[in-house]
Amino acid sequence: MEKKTKLTISGTAKKTFNNIEIAKTQGKKTVVIEKQTSKFPNKSGTSRPSTFKPKTTSSFNRGASAKPSFASKSPPVSNDFERRKLAEQRATKRFKGDENKDKKTLKAGTKKRELKLTVSRALSDEIEARARSEASVKRARQKENKNLTKEQVQESLKPVKRDVNIPEAITVRELANRMAEQSSNVIKFLFGMGVTVTINQTLAADTAEYLVKEFGHNPIRGEKAEEIIQKIKATRVENLKNRPPIVTVMGHVDHGKTSVLDVLRSANVVSGEFGGITQHIGAYQIESQSNKLTFIDTPGHAAFTEMRARGSKLTDVVVLVVAADDGVKPQTVESIKHAKAANVPIVVAINKCDLPDADPQKIKNQLLEHELIAEDLSGDTLMVEISATTKLNLDKLVEAIILQAEILDLKTDFESKATGIVLESKIDVGRGPVATIIVTTGTLKKGDFFVSGLKWGKVRAIIDDKGKNINEAPPSAPVEILGINGAAKSGDDFLVVDNEKEAKTLSENRAQESKDAKNPLTFATQDSAFSDNSAEELNLIIKSDVHGSSEAIKNAISQIKHDEVKPKIILADIGMVTETDVTLAKASNAVLIAFNVKPSKEAKKLAENEKIKISSYNIIYEVLDYIKQKMSGLLSPDIQETVTGTAQILEIFKVSGAGKVAGSKVMEGEITTASDVRIIRDGAIIYTGKVGTLFREKNQVKQVSNGQECGITVKDYMDFQKNDTIEAFSVTSTDRMI
Repeated sequence: MEKKTKLTISGTAKKTFNNIEIAKTQGKKTVVIEKQTSKFPNKSGTSRPSTFKPKTTSSFNRGASAKPSFASKSPPVSNDFERRKLAEQRATKRFKGDENKDKKTLKAGTKKRELKLTVSRALSDEIEARARSEASVKRARQKENKNLTKEQVQESLKPVKRDVNIPEAITVRELANRMAEQSSNVIKFLFGMGVTVTINQTLAADTAEYLVKEFGHNPIRGEKAEEIIQKIKATRVENLKNRPPIVTVMGHVDHGKTSVLDVLRSANVVSGEFGGITQHIGAYQIESQSNKLTFIDTPGHAAFTEMRARGSKLTDVVVLVVAADDGVKPQTVESIKHAKAANVPIVVAINKCDLPDADPQKIKNQLLEHELIAEDLSGDTLMVEISATTKLNLDKLVEAIILQAEILDLKTDFESKATGIVLESKIDVGRGPVATIIVTTGTLKKGDFFVSGLKWGKVRAIIDDKGKNINEAPPSAPVEILGINGAAKSGDDFLVVDNEKEAKTLSENRAQESKDAKNPLTFATQDSAFSDNSAEELNLIIKSDVHGSSEAIKNAISQIKHDEVKPKIILADIGMVTETDVTLAKASNAVLIAFNVKPSKEAKKLAENEKIKISSYNIIYEVLDYIKQKMSGLLSPDIQETVTGTAQILEIFKVSGAGKVAGSKVMEGEITTASDVRIIRDGAIIYTGKVGTLFREKNQVKQVSNGQECGITVKDYMDFQKNDTIEAFSVTSTDRMI
């Protein structure tokens, strides 16, 4: 029988070996190769050999000395101490969940000291376990890929397309995180577009959307605050009921708008307005013939264009008041334009028909030019001839309004959440911010949470147009509300929401959207880069009683244009003049204007100490006149120069006590001792100064006229030459007005 040789190799090929033993057992050759089990030398500096020796059954020598042996199944245990240590090592391995490995190691003959659990071994084992785990995952993935088709592998390698939510403003870092992209890649992409940004740079929604698409993801724009609000405003059709009409009274200043309303509501409002002109939007509700009507009184002055526009947008019917003795005026035409732009019907009230010079027919003819045709002229515009003084035909005016309202068939939802429009706002010393609103949909109740523009609040009190506290306000009702967290802006919407959290969130989102409406990555425009910064500026601080007045003043000031001086509004706010306003006026060298408000005691005292003037006014055009006056003071005066006489130098003389004297002949005009003169040589001005002395035949004189010869001295100048020209002139300065 052919003999076979079996090689048993323990360990890896990279290890060193101590000895090779050849054993022959039962006709078989076995080569036992023992690896070096310890990397550390012993005390003598030699390698530490294995702790066990192979067990042999039989051996023979075939040309070499060798000890036949067989691998032992377990290491020898010499005493009780080593047995106890071995038990402890097994327990340690079992605690680590590796008992099987422990057994194999023991069978292989590993040294007992290597089985001790140390910190270094624990850490190395953890690293090895993690490496093994990662490797096993990789192997599993490779095995899985082997079973996949080529198409499936390519599909798995494709980049993941993600849905990315995009708010109105987002930083580069946040956008990169949402796309699962590196921030550096996003910055590099923007840099390639010529835009330099940082990781914390805020991007506008449109820019972010473009980047998401370029990186292969799906952008999802979140709902804006306005979209959410529009959903809340959605009317429930099943609850529609008739509501009172909202009527806006418009027209030229002093044509009797407020007087007509006074008679209708039996109140005297005109006496409460300074200068007899309305400077606020007033809202009232009257009841006539079992019908309720809500009236909005708008100012007629040219500065209150915004108020009239706001009133026309809110209204259902416009009552155009025209004085029969005055005719159609600029604000009358403007009111017609506002009404037509809002697409609302117009009822013309021709007022002051009781006056002797009243001509209603003339008014009707003038209105024809603006496409308002009376019914008696085969038109469709209702025109009523009235008199607020004698109460003539006021009942017919109300009937005409009710008729128009019936034609319109005005209905709204009474049960839904209340919505409305802010007409006016102010800050009351005792009550805080107060907003005048008109409810357009739903019923406003005490305790409701609401949003108005960038403000929010809880309705603490509802006050009607008669000054009574009420618990709820139906549609078309004009009311004042308390509880807003700041002065609302006139014209802002008013919306009731479910709770405080929703009100706060919507308000904050609106504020953020308003802030980020401008792209943060802005560049200087041509106009801003080349703007004229040489113009003088008049700094203004304006405090007014209501937001509408403040708005009207700002708009009127913006219309004041001049090349050399311009007004600059540093602050335009509502409420009384405070110490802060005075301090700001001093720091900015500003003009402090109080419109319909008074300064506090502290502010008044501080203004006196700092010598700051607080200009108080009650009529808007007086404010504008004062601002123009102050701007005129910054203008350089208009300087005019007039040549009064010229003289030709013929000879140069020296006179004791006077120095050089220019012997001259006056060619035109006259020269006096008070004249300013120029020395002109070869067409160039050599010197400008004043006349010193005038001589006529060695006598001093005060004046020399045309054709006369004289001697002239000029103060601080003696370098005369023949044929020089002495030109006398006078300068006049005139203040300029805007």
